[in-house]
Amino acid sequence: MGRGSEASSPPPPQAVIGLGNPGAEYDQTRHNAGFWWVDTLADRAGIRLRPDARLKGELGRLEIAGTTLWLFKPSTFMNHSGQAVEAFASYYRLEPASLLIAHDELDLPVGTVRIKQGGGHGGHNGLRDIMARLGGDFTRLRIGIGHPGHRDQVVSYVLHPPGREERRQIDEALMSAAAVFPDMLAGRMAWAMQTLNTARPPTPNS
Repeated sequence: MGRGSEASSPPPPQAVIGLGNPGAEYDQTRHNAGFWWVDTLADRAGIRLRPDARLKGELGRLEIAGTTLWLFKPSTFMNHSGQAVEAFASYYRLEPASLLIAHDELDLPVGTVRIKQGGGHGGHNGLRDIMARLGGDFTRLRIGIGHPGHRDQVVSYVLHPPGREERRQIDEALMSAAAVFPDMLAGRMAWAMQTLNTARPPTPNS
């Protein structure tokens, strides 16, 4: 598939929303991987997100080729992400299809990143709350954090930091996703999806 093959691909995003929990105690936990990707994009663009009490989150604005792109991190806790996302999308009159939502994904190996259009919440409480308010017609950037092995361990797992090697792999995945982000903005979502979705999971110390 070449860069010109865009049939059935998601539209270019008008906003990137990262999911996570606010506060220093959660900053480095696996559940905040969505925040990490928004921070990566902001750092690459040389901007800083600033708190916006009206929208219940932190907001940044980019102007790229005459088009406005918003970066947003809810300041509600993960389980109430929909409150902030709904307020943000309503204020800027953004349709769900124009949103790219980045989140941690238990069902993907550590360091894997995938793009998905639509679908269910898969048990992710942040996505669950957003879908209850806006529906599911948005694009997801799924950031693999691996699974602890038993569902009873999930809450503790996502609320703890990854090990050093795991964090290195996740950071490399975030950079890989940032590298194809210009393709997403240029309307080459199918190319970005092919690039990320066909990449092999990393191996330790690779």
